[in-house]
Amino acid sequence: MYWTLELASYLEDAPWPATKDELIDYSIRSGAPMEVVENLQDLEDDGQPYENIEEVWPDYPTKEDFMFNEDEY
Repeated sequence: MYWTLELASYLEDAPWPATKDELIDYSIRSGAPMEVVENLQDLEDDGQPYENIEEVWPDYPTKEDFMFNEDEY
């Protein structure tokens, strides 16, 4: 299983929280690449929903990861 920023971006608008099966269904319906579906199929399924994309891919960058000062604009 490998994630890239491009692949993970297909899940940004997913209906969080969502179970593994709901995320797979969403990615298929939204036309995400097959790699996204394959990555989701490789996730552990303990029956608990994933609350956000960071639980699927812990390295997903957040706003805090970028050096952008919104006060300047």
